Amino acid sequence: MLLSGCGAAGAVVDLASLPVRGTGKAVEAGSTLVDVATVSQSERDQRRGQTIRRREERLGELDREYRKQSERCARGDQEACRKREAAWYEMQRLMPSVPYEAR
Repeated sequence: MLLSGCGAAGAVVDLASLPVRGTGKAVEAGSTLVDVATVSQSERDQRRGQTIRRREERLGELDREYRKQSERCARGDQEACRKREAAWYEMQRLMPSVPYEAR
């Protein structure tokens, strides 16, 4: 009789602690959702760095294109003159968004 009472008491304790355990898991799940949904400062810095590098690469491509088309334009190729101007305008548009580093 004593043993069966202990078993029942154990079941009541398990049942009584169930909502607490469930709440703990819900909080963990909620915090995980918050962690997944938020972006840390280091992640924002990393993305900004990647964006700046892409702009710098594009600026380099445009500079090479500008120089190549300038040579052709100097030889009288009117299409090259048009392409040179298009590259120059895109370079001017990108330059303000690329940080300047003094060397």
